[in-house]
Amino acid sequence: MNCRNFLRTAALSSAAFAFLAFSTSANAQKKYDTGASDTEIKIGNIIPYSGPASAYGIIGKMEEAYFKMINDQGGINGRKINFVSYDDAYSPAKAVEQTRKLVESDEVLFVFGPLGTPSNTAILKYLNAKKVPQLFVATGATKFGEYKTAPWTMGWQPAYQSEGRIFAQYAISEKPNGKIAVFYQNDDLGKDMLKGFKDGLGDKASMIVAEDSYEVSEPTIDSHIVKLKASGADIFISISTPKFAAQAIKKVAEIGWKPMFFQSNVGSSVGAVMRPAGIENSQGVLSLAYAKDALDPQWDNDEGMKKYLDFLAKYAPFANKAESSALYGYGQAQTVVQVLKQAGDDLTRANIMKQAASLKDFTTDTLLPGVKINTSATDFYPIEQLRMMRFTGEKWDVFGPPIDSKLGG
Repeated sequence: MNCRNFLRTAALSSAAFAFLAFSTSANAQKKYDTGASDTEIKIGNIIPYSGPASAYGIIGKMEEAYFKMINDQGGINGRKINFVSYDDAYSPAKAVEQTRKLVESDEVLFVFGPLGTPSNTAILKYLNAKKVPQLFVATGATKFGEYKTAPWTMGWQPAYQSEGRIFAQYAISEKPNGKIAVFYQNDDLGKDMLKGFKDGLGDKASMIVAEDSYEVSEPTIDSHIVKLKASGADIFISISTPKFAAQAIKKVAEIGWKPMFFQSNVGSSVGAVMRPAGIENSQGVLSLAYAKDALDPQWDNDEGMKKYLDFLAKYAPFANKAESSALYGYGQAQTVVQVLKQAGDDLTRANIMKQAASLKDFTTDTLLPGVKINTSATDFYPIEQLRMMRFTGEKWDVFGPPIDSKLGG
């Protein structure tokens, strides 16, 4: 071999080696667990499309629509999202059945946005034992941010205990000698917020003169409201989901009871609660907010709200902009997309949790100004700021500064 041929062969060999090394390095950077590949990210979800909490079904539909938009834009790092969502009818037993199906048959990478305290409680141990992320659960139960006991589970919305504490502080400041009646859903949702409320009252806990709970299987809760009014309370806290929140607001008005009325955030949708209860009956009801209200004209020129409304027009024409749950689904989906972007080509379940716990001052198009998402390895409570709001006219009016309800470390 002459010198020229030798040099040419050597150069080609070097180039081939360099290409091989680059390809090997590129491939080495790609890490996949079940449910991820070069072309797809498979995400599982359970939500009550039927049953007593079916009003929340819109959340799953909004998430599906949001992922369709992402896919139309080319996906995430070239990968399309395959969103597999099942109805659990707000039944813990069915939630377990559907979650097992997602993990063992559909082989999803992780479970995202499963809704409801009872359902998430039922699937928590299974998913943590399998080391499958139970990510951004749609419930504010405090236990879904306890990273030491459930390292594969993370909440999204503010914790119920925080909400309860803020309600208590406001009640004491406005009516220090008031008498309180508490109406709550008889499950972890109701009990968790009630605990926070009592913690917030502290040595003023004697202000509570009546407590009554309801079951989600009850067709009507009218008798509970009549009983609570008879206690003589002038402060009423309703820890309830949409169907029962609307019934409570309507019944309180019908019987002529005029207490200072606190409604839990999960039952504060204008479309699903306030309008069905009657706009005239809803005046003055108090709640807490961390997201914008699509009906509020103050957001007409807000860039984030413009994006949201454009999305509704193109991808979710089925959604009513008055439904806060629709806005919730959009914000939740936007957050998980951020996690997937941060994960890059390391689509392992461990890295999904690592990135979910590495969100820094992230905000969605729909969060109130000043409310930011921050997580860490010791803080699994993404949203920890709230603002008081009062129902006036046909919308919620937010007032006062953001209140920090930090639970995470």
